[in-house]
Amino acid sequence: MKKNFINIFLCFLVMIMVYISCFVLLPSRAQSVAQTDIGISAKGAVVIEANSGRVLAEKNKDEQLPMASTTKVMTALVALENTEDLDEVFATDNRAVGIEGTSIYLKKDEHLSMRNLLYGLMLASGNDASLAIAYRVGEGSLEKFVDLMNKKAEELNLHNTHFDNPHGLDSKTHYTSACDLAVITAKAMENKDFREIVKTKYAQIPSNIEGQNRFLRNKHKLLQQGMEGCEGVKTGFTDNARRCCVTSVFKNGMRLICVVLNCQNMFEESKMLLDNCFETYTYQSILKPNSYIDSVNVENGKIDSVKAYTKNGFSYPLKESELNKINTKFSLPECVNAPIEKDTAIGEYKIYLNNDLIFTEKIYTIENVETKDYGQKIKDIIENWS
Repeated sequence: MKKNFINIFLCFLVMIMVYISCFVLLPSRAQSVAQTDIGISAKGAVVIEANSGRVLAEKNKDEQLPMASTTKVMTALVALENTEDLDEVFATDNRAVGIEGTSIYLKKDEHLSMRNLLYGLMLASGNDASLAIAYRVGEGSLEKFVDLMNKKAEELNLHNTHFDNPHGLDSKTHYTSACDLAVITAKAMENKDFREIVKTKYAQIPSNIEGQNRFLRNKHKLLQQGMEGCEGVKTGFTDNARRCCVTSVFKNGMRLICVVLNCQNMFEESKMLLDNCFETYTYQSILKPNSYIDSVNVENGKIDSVKAYTKNGFSYPLKESELNKINTKFSLPECVNAPIEKDTAIGEYKIYLNNDLIFTEKIYTIENVETKDYGQKIKDIIENWS
């Protein structure tokens, strides 16, 4: 009897030990995902999906913070949107020479193209390159260029961003938030020239001055290390802002933008956040482009009904637990009056995640519908009488 009791007790003890070891060694998916919001040194951080703008992970995402040289993402965006020919060579403004901080060491009377200045800006983080760009686009006025930067921030509906300069050197009213900077970067990544520049690991800049050809190396460590899908973008440091980093990664059909501000381990924490988000979210096609929605009756038309469709598709990053929580609704009139032109907006299509509206698209007619001619009208009258 005693021996049986000991055997039972030992079996019970083994079961407890196995259970505890499994609990410790195999944390749940929910625990793994939760780490995107904790254990990071950054004062402000965010990961967004670039197309939809959905926030996937964040810490103090709307807190106003200095941004150091990540400022140059907006500098590049404004330059690209206001330059017709990136390869036109011009005389750089001598006021750009000798500015403090990181530099590509511009010389007086040096001639460069906007494209090469942008490489100097985004790869080498040249403060002198930022001024040369600003004076060129601002037609000799630094204030005019900075005004363009702030107007672009307003256009993007950013409420926690203000620029004092194009380089990011510390200034009391020069700030952004992690979320605002991610939105700026997502907009910049729509530009193919910007994408090409920031993902370049090495570049050479020719000069009109003998012996002044420059060889540049991209400072983004995750790009240089070959992180899967990494497209680089921008790093920065000042005494006030500390270490800042913006990273774009395109993988599994989805582009994620990660921003960390005032971050002790900016590359390690950026990678951790991005890896967790790619593990947790998948990019789901919810509405295909040119989707047929329904048909609508036509009054006084040569045809009795017209098909209605949506033009734009919609994809969205979703957790596995959210896949069955997408709902769609559409509204269309019972009938429309002829004549009606192709692509006339006649309704709306809405997509919800739980009860939150995440997408709205207009519904259009798929073809022209002409009014009945008199012959058809008489024929209809006769048929209705018979």
